Amino acid sequence: MGQRASNGVLGATSGTASSGVLIGRSSELGRLAALLRAASEGLAGVALVGGDAGIGKTRLVTELAEQARRDGFAVLVGQCAELGDALPYLPLADALRGAPAELRAEIDARPVLGRLLPGGTDPGTESASGLTQQRLFGSMLGFLAVRPMLLVLEDLHWADRSTRDLLVFLSRMLQTERVLLVGTYRTDDLHRRHPLRRVLAELRLLPSVTSVELTPLDQAEMADYLAALGGTDARVMDEVAERAEGNPFYGAELLEAVTEGSSMTDDLAGLLLSRAEVLSDEAQRVLRGAAVAGRRVDHDLLQEASGLPDLAFDEAMREIVSRGLLRPDGEYGYAFRHALLQEAVYTDLLTGERIRLHSEFARLLTARQGAAAELAYHYLAGHDLAEGLSASVEAGRRAERLGAPAEAHRHFEQALSLWDRVPDAEQRAGTDRVRLTLRTAAVAADMGDNHRAIAQLRSLTPSAEIYERLAYYLYDSDDVEGAVAAARAAVDAAPPDSPDLARALATLSRTLAWPPRPAEVKVLAERALGVARATGTSDAEKGAILVLALCAEYEGDVEEAEKLLDSVVLRDSGDLAMDLRALFHHARTRYERGFMASAAETAERGVRLAERTGLSWSTYGTDLRFLWLLVHYSSGEWTRAAEMAAGFGARVGRVAEAVLSSFALFVEVASGAPQVEQRLAWLRPFWSDPLVAYMSRGLAAEHALWQGDPELALEHATAVLDTIYPADLGVIRISAVALWALADLGRTEGADELLARARGAVRAGMGTEGHGWMARAEAEWHRANGRFDVQAWRRVVEIFDPAFVYETARARWRLAEALLASGDRAAALEEWRLAVETADSLGAKPLAKALAELGQRARFVTAQQSLLTSREQEVLALVAEGLPNREIGERLFIAQKTVSVHVSNILGKLGVSSRTHAAALARKRGLL
Repeated sequence: MGQRASNGVLGATSGTASSGVLIGRSSELGRLAALLRAASEGLAGVALVGGDAGIGKTRLVTELAEQARRDGFAVLVGQCAELGDALPYLPLADALRGAPAELRAEIDARPVLGRLLPGGTDPGTESASGLTQQRLFGSMLGFLAVRPMLLVLEDLHWADRSTRDLLVFLSRMLQTERVLLVGTYRTDDLHRRHPLRRVLAELRLLPSVTSVELTPLDQAEMADYLAALGGTDARVMDEVAERAEGNPFYGAELLEAVTEGSSMTDDLAGLLLSRAEVLSDEAQRVLRGAAVAGRRVDHDLLQEASGLPDLAFDEAMREIVSRGLLRPDGEYGYAFRHALLQEAVYTDLLTGERIRLHSEFARLLTARQGAAAELAYHYLAGHDLAEGLSASVEAGRRAERLGAPAEAHRHFEQALSLWDRVPDAEQRAGTDRVRLTLRTAAVAADMGDNHRAIAQLRSLTPSAEIYERLAYYLYDSDDVEGAVAAARAAVDAAPPDSPDLARALATLSRTLAWPPRPAEVKVLAERALGVARATGTSDAEKGAILVLALCAEYEGDVEEAEKLLDSVVLRDSGDLAMDLRALFHHARTRYERGFMASAAETAERGVRLAERTGLSWSTYGTDLRFLWLLVHYSSGEWTRAAEMAAGFGARVGRVAEAVLSSFALFVEVASGAPQVEQRLAWLRPFWSDPLVAYMSRGLAAEHALWQGDPELALEHATAVLDTIYPADLGVIRISAVALWALADLGRTEGADELLARARGAVRAGMGTEGHGWMARAEAEWHRANGRFDVQAWRRVVEIFDPAFVYETARARWRLAEALLASGDRAAALEEWRLAVETADSLGAKPLAKALAELGQRARFVTAQQSLLTSREQEVLALVAEGLPNREIGERLFIAQKTVSVHVSNILGKLGVSSRTHAAALARKRGLL
């Protein structure tokens, strides 16, 4: 009996029998298996498996895990514990600890993940950048992408805030990785204000998320289940099935009770305790200690807490395990067979007994240098407020270093709540109340709650440091007026020539930087720079230099801006966010001036730094990736740009994801990619955001123009202009696109206003790209007024060429039209040929089609020739010679498969079905 109970743990909790057959869950397993197959093919998915306690969630995902292993997936399983949010990332640490050996090198390559494991590297001092969590999230995303992987997070109803945040992040970011993420949770534990309810509601809106709700087994399924467990008495089985109400765990416990000669009860807790009450006194004592330790407990720790000698403890454990109440877990520990059993035993403890046991575990864990969060939990449960305060502060520090700001905030707030009740609080905390409150505010901001950070700072007696931090958080909360006032107060309160003054001045210059006030900002930034250098405040120094560079750029002194950026771009400030910001602005200024090689080099350096530190998904990490894509796109390296664009998922659920997705539209719209419409459909709900509107709706306007719908394009462009700041350089580009639409419509109404808006955004420090688009707006304005101005279009070509390859080709298209209208056919043909060559080499299908139509109208070539790209014409000539695909590939130095694609395109465009027919038609029509 004991052996069956021990081997049947999973069965007893999940609707399976000792035979291993899953009963009553074929539909649910089928849905999960389908998600697993999709993941194996590159469509990542998330499954949320919910149901009452004991309904079979664990058994279902165990079956899925076995199938995943057979299919070549690495399987990681982590479990949450009921410790009141005390231990950050507990299920993630659990999953990584049990990762297959072949993944250990991948974990080691990401130190921020290794810190979560026993014996992991010490995270060092707490982060002041607030980026540690982003590093952990980015590292986990990268880790999951290394091979097909199933990640299971169990009991999410007990998950800490940081784990819930990680779940949301992964659910939103996983797109084309071969990953299936499965989370389980108890539906009967989700009261109205449970924090998981909001998370589940948010996740269920995502297209990648599938909800699987486990309902009770029906009467027939329960009968099959009980029979598989060994039930033979039909009357007893019917009574068990009726009392269990479809819950497999309850049914197994009832059957076990009858088998052992106990009576049935409708109270599950009472039933579970009746199993424990038959134990010896020593075994019950050990079981109660295990319940206080939690769902899992170390062997030696449990023995010390029990106070039993070796032989007595071993006998007690043998008795407990034989009855299936605890089971061996790992190499040196035990776990309750089900969380319900641990809860029942713990709840049955007397108050004094519970306090005494918590105090004992706190004492033992302190001697073992246990986790600070666990110590805080036991000390507070044992009513030792002084030790609880010390442990809470240390737990907050460790959570902060691990990148768990929500848990750090919880621990720090707990310590602050105890402060007045502990006489020597400052000595025990190792800091004063003001410093602790500042840190509490910092982690509140790191977890995205700037309002709470602001409230905590306002509870303190004002000082320069407090005012400066207050300004920082107010600015990030879009309260610019309040931020400026707080920053000015910080400057006034700071001691002369101090680090506080340097940071206050740097923050004030930051709060005044937009809308642009270069004169005032420059004076402040120069002062901040002087104080920062005098006091050795490196972060304020680098921040001040960046502000000065932006001021110089805005005033038109681009050389000075680049000189300032060059001076800091390779300097480590100790603040990763600042370093990435410097790399971004350096690459951006090089790009805007048309220095593509230099821009690409700096952007790549920034992208690699973000990857190494797990910050690819931070603000400047994503900005750098977009800029790198834009450099490749603008300089004509579209294969690489398309590869990068594929990494920006189309399935979006919030603004930050919509911004990322918009990046991909540059190359997708220009190449005529089939996924443009689908991506735009996902982005449409986010067009109220100015940045998303500028990029995605602006490119939707270009897409509409290529599709022959200038009316829709004008609607898009006008809507974008209504959302962005009038002085933003983006106004120039969108105005030019709107003028393109007006010209195609043959209208002049509104053209003057659009040109005026574009001119109004011009500024002295504008780079090559800005000047190119301004020239384009001028040329489109002439076209809208019925004039094909050769000089206007020639100027566009001259500005964009050679750095902006695609824009140069688009301008040559219009220049060829203007030259034709002026009667200069030879010059028009030359510009047309250059544009066609670029369009063909890039794969710019919409532009190539427009050029083909122009070629036909101008009679530069026959209709069939204009439809064939230059490469297709080369392939057609060799087909006509009778060469097979292999020899054609060798002649042209391209793959045989690529030749096959070209041949298929040629047959389709010529409307023939064979190579012989294509060669004959080509000769007849003069295509060769």
